[in-house]
Amino acid sequence: MEDCKAVLDWYILAGVEETCADEPYNALKSSINNFAAKPLPPTATAVENTAPRPAVTELSQINTAACRYAQDICDKAQTLDDLRAMMETFDGCSLRFSANSTVFGYGNPQAEVLIIGEAPGADEDRLGEPFVGRSGQLLTKMLSAIGLKREDCYIANILPWRPPGNRTPTSDEVAVCLPFLKKQIELVNPKIIFILGRSAANALLDNAESISSLRGRFIDYTSPNGTVFPTLSSFHPAYLLRTCSQKGKSWVDLLRLKRKLAEM
Repeated sequence: MEDCKAVLDWYILAGVEETCADEPYNALKSSINNFAAKPLPPTATAVENTAPRPAVTELSQINTAACRYAQDICDKAQTLDDLRAMMETFDGCSLRFSANSTVFGYGNPQAEVLIIGEAPGADEDRLGEPFVGRSGQLLTKMLSAIGLKREDCYIANILPWRPPGNRTPTSDEVAVCLPFLKKQIELVNPKIIFILGRSAANALLDNAESISSLRGRFIDYTSPNGTVFPTLSSFHPAYLLRTCSQKGKSWVDLLRLKRKLAEM
Protein backbone atom coordinates (compact mmCIF):
# COMPACT_ATOMS: atom_id res chain seq x y z
CA MET A 1 0.00 0.00 0.00
CA GLU A 2 2.87 2.33 0.82
CA ASP A 3 4.38 1.56 -2.58
CA CYS A 4 1.14 2.61 -4.30
CA LYS A 5 1.04 5.83 -2.28
CA ALA A 6 4.65 6.58 -3.23
CA VAL A 7 3.81 6.09 -6.92
CA LEU A 8 0.81 8.42 -6.64
CA ASP A 9 2.91 11.05 -4.87
CA TRP A 10 5.47 10.80 -7.68
CA TYR A 11 2.78 11.34 -10.33
CA ILE A 12 1.43 14.37 -8.44
CA LEU A 13 4.90 15.88 -8.19
CA ALA A 14 5.31 15.26 -11.93
CA GLY A 15 2.19 17.32 -12.63
CA VAL A 16 -0.29 14.51 -13.38
CA GLU A 17 -3.74 15.69 -12.26
CA GLU A 18 -6.12 13.07 -13.71
CA THR A 19 -6.23 9.58 -15.17
CA CYS A 20 -7.38 8.69 -18.68
CA ALA A 21 -8.44 5.08 -18.07
CA ASP A 22 -8.99 2.55 -15.33
CA GLU A 23 -6.06 0.41 -16.45
CA PRO A 24 -2.51 1.50 -17.29
CA TYR A 25 -1.59 1.65 -20.97
CA ASN A 26 1.11 -0.77 -22.14
CA ALA A 27 2.53 0.35 -25.47
CA LEU A 28 4.43 -2.91 -25.95
CA LYS A 29 1.19 -4.92 -26.07
CA SER A 30 -0.65 -2.52 -28.35
CA SER A 31 -1.18 -3.22 -32.00
CA ILE A 32 -1.91 -0.90 -34.87
CA ASN A 33 -5.06 -2.89 -35.50
CA ASN A 34 -6.38 -1.99 -32.06
CA PHE A 35 -6.72 1.65 -33.02
CA ALA A 36 -10.02 2.63 -34.51
CA ALA A 37 -9.69 4.51 -37.78
CA LYS A 38 -10.47 8.14 -37.27
CA PRO A 39 -12.68 9.84 -39.83
CA LEU A 40 -10.66 12.07 -42.11
CA PRO A 41 -11.35 15.78 -41.86
CA PRO A 42 -13.32 17.25 -44.75
CA THR A 43 -11.05 18.12 -47.65
CA ALA A 44 -11.22 20.75 -50.33
CA THR A 45 -11.84 18.14 -53.04
CA ALA A 46 -15.55 18.77 -53.11
CA VAL A 47 -16.27 21.26 -55.83
CA GLU A 48 -19.15 22.86 -53.96
CA ASN A 49 -16.93 23.66 -50.94
CA THR A 50 -13.82 24.83 -52.82
CA ALA A 51 -13.24 28.39 -53.94
CA PRO A 52 -12.32 28.54 -57.64
CA ARG A 53 -8.61 29.05 -58.29
CA PRO A 54 -7.91 32.37 -59.98
CA ALA A 55 -7.31 31.85 -63.70
CA VAL A 56 -4.53 34.44 -63.67
CA THR A 57 -2.30 35.09 -60.69
CA GLU A 58 -1.54 38.60 -59.51
CA LEU A 59 2.07 38.30 -60.70
CA SER A 60 0.90 37.14 -64.13
CA GLN A 61 -1.49 40.08 -64.34
CA ILE A 62 1.36 42.48 -63.56
CA ASN A 63 3.53 40.94 -66.27
CA THR A 64 0.70 41.04 -68.79
CA ALA A 65 0.13 44.72 -68.02
CA ALA A 66 3.86 45.43 -68.40
CA CYS A 67 3.92 43.69 -71.80
CA ARG A 68 0.93 45.73 -72.91
CA TYR A 69 2.60 48.93 -71.66
CA ALA A 70 5.78 48.10 -73.61
CA GLN A 71 3.77 47.43 -76.75
CA ASP A 72 1.92 50.74 -76.36
CA ILE A 73 5.27 52.54 -76.20
CA CYS A 74 6.47 50.77 -79.34
CA ASP A 75 3.28 51.64 -81.20
CA LYS A 76 3.84 55.33 -80.46
CA ALA A 77 7.54 55.45 -81.36
CA GLN A 78 8.17 56.75 -84.88
CA THR A 79 11.98 56.82 -84.75
CA LEU A 80 14.79 55.12 -82.88
CA ASP A 81 15.33 58.30 -80.87
CA ASP A 82 11.66 58.26 -79.85
CA LEU A 83 11.90 54.66 -78.77
CA ARG A 84 15.09 55.21 -76.81
CA ALA A 85 13.63 58.19 -74.92
CA MET A 86 10.53 56.20 -74.00
CA MET A 87 12.55 53.19 -72.86
CA GLU A 88 14.62 55.41 -70.55
CA THR A 89 11.47 56.10 -68.52
CA PHE A 90 9.90 52.64 -68.82
CA ASP A 91 9.25 51.14 -65.38
CA GLY A 92 7.55 47.89 -66.34
CA CYS A 93 10.68 45.74 -65.95
CA SER A 94 12.44 45.39 -62.60
CA LEU A 95 15.82 44.98 -64.34
CA ARG A 96 15.81 48.69 -65.11
CA PHE A 97 16.12 49.52 -61.41
CA SER A 98 19.12 47.26 -60.78
CA ALA A 99 21.00 48.22 -63.96
CA ASN A 100 23.26 51.25 -64.30
CA SER A 101 22.11 52.16 -67.78
CA THR A 102 19.68 51.35 -70.55
CA VAL A 103 21.73 49.62 -73.25
CA PHE A 104 19.90 50.65 -76.39
CA GLY A 105 20.84 49.49 -79.88
CA TYR A 106 23.95 50.98 -81.45
CA GLY A 107 25.18 51.53 -84.99
CA ASN A 108 23.91 52.47 -88.43
CA PRO A 109 20.12 53.12 -88.33
CA GLN A 110 19.95 52.04 -92.00
CA ALA A 111 22.18 49.00 -91.58
CA GLU A 112 21.89 46.02 -93.89
CA VAL A 113 22.89 43.68 -91.06
CA LEU A 114 21.25 43.78 -87.64
CA ILE A 115 23.07 41.79 -84.96
CA ILE A 116 21.27 40.54 -81.85
CA GLY A 117 22.72 39.27 -78.57
CA GLU A 118 21.00 38.25 -75.34
CA ALA A 119 21.64 40.83 -72.61
CA PRO A 120 24.25 43.43 -71.58
CA GLY A 121 27.18 42.39 -69.44
CA ALA A 122 29.08 44.43 -66.87
CA ASP A 123 31.05 46.44 -69.45
CA GLU A 124 27.96 47.12 -71.55
CA ASP A 125 26.01 48.17 -68.47
CA ARG A 126 28.78 50.55 -67.46
CA LEU A 127 29.23 52.16 -70.89
CA GLY A 128 25.63 51.94 -72.11
CA GLU A 129 26.54 50.28 -75.42
CA PRO A 130 26.09 46.66 -76.58
CA PHE A 131 29.05 44.34 -77.20
CA VAL A 132 31.90 46.45 -75.84
CA GLY A 133 33.57 43.86 -73.62
CA ARG A 134 35.79 40.95 -74.65
CA SER A 135 32.99 39.32 -76.62
CA GLY A 136 32.38 42.64 -78.38
CA GLN A 137 36.03 42.87 -79.37
CA LEU A 138 35.84 39.37 -80.84
CA LEU A 139 32.63 40.26 -82.68
CA THR A 140 34.36 43.26 -84.27
CA LYS A 141 37.14 40.97 -85.54
CA MET A 142 34.61 38.43 -86.82
CA LEU A 143 32.78 41.07 -88.82
CA SER A 144 36.01 42.51 -90.16
CA ALA A 145 36.99 39.06 -91.44
CA ILE A 146 34.11 39.16 -93.94
CA GLY A 147 34.52 42.82 -94.84
CA LEU A 148 31.96 44.32 -92.46
CA LYS A 149 32.67 47.24 -90.16
CA ARG A 150 31.09 47.32 -86.74
CA GLU A 151 29.80 50.86 -87.27
CA ASP A 152 28.06 49.82 -90.50
CA CYS A 153 25.93 47.27 -88.64
CA TYR A 154 23.20 47.81 -86.05
CA ILE A 155 23.77 45.90 -82.80
CA ALA A 156 21.14 45.26 -80.14
CA ASN A 157 20.16 42.81 -77.40
CA ILE A 158 17.01 40.96 -76.45
CA LEU A 159 17.15 42.82 -73.11
CA PRO A 160 18.29 46.44 -72.79
CA TRP A 161 19.10 46.03 -69.07
CA ARG A 162 21.70 43.81 -67.45
CA PRO A 163 20.33 41.02 -65.21
CA PRO A 164 22.02 41.11 -61.77
CA GLY A 165 25.18 39.02 -61.75
CA ASN A 166 24.72 38.23 -65.45
CA ARG A 167 22.13 35.62 -64.52
CA THR A 168 19.90 34.09 -67.19
CA PRO A 169 16.88 36.34 -67.88
CA THR A 170 13.50 34.98 -66.87
CA SER A 171 10.83 34.30 -69.47
CA ASP A 172 8.76 37.19 -68.05
CA GLU A 173 11.67 39.61 -68.43
CA VAL A 174 12.20 38.52 -72.03
CA ALA A 175 8.48 38.86 -72.79
CA VAL A 176 8.37 42.43 -71.46
CA CYS A 177 11.50 43.57 -73.31
CA LEU A 178 10.99 41.77 -76.62
CA PRO A 179 8.63 44.42 -78.11
CA PHE A 180 11.47 46.98 -77.85
CA LEU A 181 13.78 44.82 -79.94
CA LYS A 182 11.09 44.03 -82.48
CA LYS A 183 10.41 47.74 -82.89
CA GLN A 184 14.12 48.42 -83.48
CA ILE A 185 14.13 45.74 -86.17
CA GLU A 186 11.11 47.36 -87.80
CA LEU A 187 12.65 50.84 -87.73
CA VAL A 188 16.09 49.76 -88.99
CA ASN A 189 14.57 47.45 -91.60
CA PRO A 190 17.77 45.45 -92.29
CA LYS A 191 18.34 43.01 -95.11
CA ILE A 192 19.35 40.24 -92.74
CA ILE A 193 19.40 39.53 -88.98
CA PHE A 194 22.43 37.80 -87.46
CA ILE A 195 21.53 36.22 -84.08
CA LEU A 196 24.23 35.31 -81.58
CA GLY A 197 23.52 32.60 -79.03
CA ARG A 198 20.69 30.23 -78.24
CA SER A 199 18.83 32.49 -75.82
CA ALA A 200 18.57 35.32 -78.34
CA ALA A 201 17.56 32.94 -81.15
CA ASN A 202 14.92 31.20 -79.03
CA ALA A 203 13.44 34.53 -77.92
CA LEU A 204 13.17 36.14 -81.35
CA LEU A 205 12.24 33.02 -83.31
CA ASP A 206 9.96 31.70 -80.55
CA ASN A 207 11.36 28.18 -80.42
CA ALA A 208 13.34 25.96 -78.06
CA GLU A 209 15.93 24.49 -80.44
CA SER A 210 19.59 24.28 -79.50
CA ILE A 211 22.03 26.68 -81.12
CA SER A 212 23.80 23.70 -82.71
CA SER A 213 20.55 22.90 -84.48
CA LEU A 214 19.72 26.51 -85.38
CA ARG A 215 23.13 27.68 -86.58
CA GLY A 216 23.88 27.75 -90.27
CA ARG A 217 20.22 27.79 -91.31
CA PHE A 218 18.33 30.77 -92.67
CA ILE A 219 15.00 31.07 -90.88
CA ASP A 220 12.43 33.75 -91.66
CA TYR A 221 11.30 36.08 -88.88
CA THR A 222 8.04 37.96 -89.46
CA SER A 223 7.79 41.30 -87.64
CA PRO A 224 4.52 42.55 -86.12
CA ASN A 225 3.99 44.78 -89.17
CA GLY A 226 4.22 41.77 -91.49
CA THR A 227 7.74 42.32 -92.87
CA VAL A 228 9.73 39.12 -93.32
CA PHE A 229 13.44 39.12 -92.45
CA PRO A 230 15.87 36.25 -93.08
CA THR A 231 17.77 35.36 -89.91
CA LEU A 232 20.99 33.43 -89.45
CA SER A 233 21.97 32.15 -86.01
CA SER A 234 25.47 31.36 -84.77
CA PHE A 235 27.45 30.89 -81.56
CA HIS A 236 27.77 33.84 -79.20
CA PRO A 237 31.29 35.35 -79.08
CA ALA A 238 31.37 34.79 -75.31
CA TYR A 239 30.92 31.07 -75.95
CA LEU A 240 33.68 31.12 -78.56
CA LEU A 241 36.05 32.68 -76.02
CA ARG A 242 35.42 29.69 -73.76
CA THR A 243 35.27 27.07 -76.53
CA CYS A 244 37.83 27.86 -79.19
CA SER A 245 37.12 24.57 -80.97
CA GLN A 246 33.81 25.98 -82.26
CA LYS A 247 35.37 28.97 -84.04
CA GLY A 248 35.59 27.03 -87.29
CA LYS A 249 31.80 26.58 -87.33
CA SER A 250 31.29 30.28 -86.66
CA TRP A 251 33.59 31.09 -89.57
CA VAL A 252 31.40 28.96 -91.84
CA ASP A 253 28.35 30.88 -90.58
CA LEU A 254 30.06 34.18 -91.31
CA LEU A 255 30.79 33.06 -94.87
CA ARG A 256 27.11 32.13 -95.26
CA LEU A 257 26.20 35.61 -94.05
CA LYS A 258 28.57 37.23 -96.54
CA ARG A 259 27.27 35.12 -99.43
CA LYS A 260 23.63 35.88 -98.55
CA LEU A 261 24.30 39.61 -98.48
CA ALA A 262 25.93 39.41 -101.90
CA GLU A 263 22.86 37.68 -103.28
CA MET A 264 20.38 40.23 -101.93
